Amino acid sequence: EVQLAESGGGLVQPGGSLRLSCAASGFSFSMYAMSWVRQAPGKGLEWVSAINDGGDNIRYGDSVKGRFTISRDNAKNTLYLQMNSLKPEDTAVYYCARELTLFDFDSWGQGTQVTVSS
Repeated sequence: EVQLAESGGGLVQPGGSLRLSCAASGFSFSMYAMSWVRQAPGKGLEWVSAINDGGDNIRYGDSVKGRFTISRDNAKNTLYLQMNSLKPEDTAVYYCARELTLFDFDSWGQGTQVTVSS
């Protein structure tokens, strides 16, 4: 069974940092591109970042560019999102998602809550 399990969310002050992790199992993780997607309260889904299978092709949404870093450790079947200089508008549930085709995700985790507030 495909399983994606996000962790690392929590409450952080503006300007702070968090690192999210997504533990993958049930499929050949190293063969898939992965993305982070988020949903703020009352808002729709917003794509955050994507990384290809080898980790050498990376893209970010404009709202997080320069602040967030996506990475992966294929040996550990884990996807990461390092979030720095966090802003209140980053408050959202963050999901990792497996990419079937470009911008077409076929598997999602349950999400982890990130709250940026003083």
